[in-house]
Amino acid sequence: MNDLGATLVDTHAHLDFSQYDKDRDEVLDRAKREAVTQVVTVGFDLESSEQALALARERAEVKACVGVHPHEAGKIDRAFLQRLEELSQDPQVVGIGETGLDYYRDRSPREAQRRVFSQQLELAARVHKPVVIHDRDAHGDVMNIIRQWAEGLSASNGELQAPLGVVHCYSGDQAMAEELFELGFLVSVAGPVTYANASGLQALVGRLPLDRLLVETDCPFLSPDPYRGRRNEPANVRIVASKIAELKNLSLQEVARATTDNARRLFKLE
Repeated sequence: MNDLGATLVDTHAHLDFSQYDKDRDEVLDRAKREAVTQVVTVGFDLESSEQALALARERAEVKACVGVHPHEAGKIDRAFLQRLEELSQDPQVVGIGETGLDYYRDRSPREAQRRVFSQQLELAARVHKPVVIHDRDAHGDVMNIIRQWAEGLSASNGELQAPLGVVHCYSGDQAMAEELFELGFLVSVAGPVTYANASGLQALVGRLPLDRLLVETDCPFLSPDPYRGRRNEPANVRIVASKIAELKNLSLQEVARATTDNARRLFKLE
């Protein structure tokens, strides 16, 4: 097996980014040595979605999500969405995203962000694949949109069943998390949980149920301590899981097994 006695899944990476062009295979090999046996690499726009799928076709341990980040929402047209739907049919694609809202940088008009977010939720329902949601300084609108969508799915007895998706790199409060769980969503924890100034997030993670948590790197971003400021990579998801184990007074093996089970349920991983 490995020194952990369990495996980990990095549920949110951006392995197509140029930061990995010189050593992508070595990065994935290092991940395996840290018991990270599966990585979900997530599209940002059409080009990165296509690259994510190409990588998933090359490496058995990689799966892809295809989607449009809210920063890119202002550029989206009908042809783009049609191509995204074509990509989503591939069996190597396990989710739609990352999509959502970003009111912190506001790189696309908010109306366009909300429209494209809703369009990708509708796509997820059509292709029966979960959504990966980006939410930065937009909690209210994110919840309004996914609440309406999830309730519509329930009313129509749609084929997409819970878990419906994940809010990645979670930054909301406990009340929001509890509603997400009721709606059929999971939340994901990334490197910031290890930061010395993250006491609020640490306390929240300590209270949240383990059967609703995923772990991720969001690499190349958000490296955990002690690697903060350097390029992140999937191997470091073990550090995130270790911090969760510390906060919950559990073993790393327990956290690894639970979060891996959650990832497999969400993304239908084998």
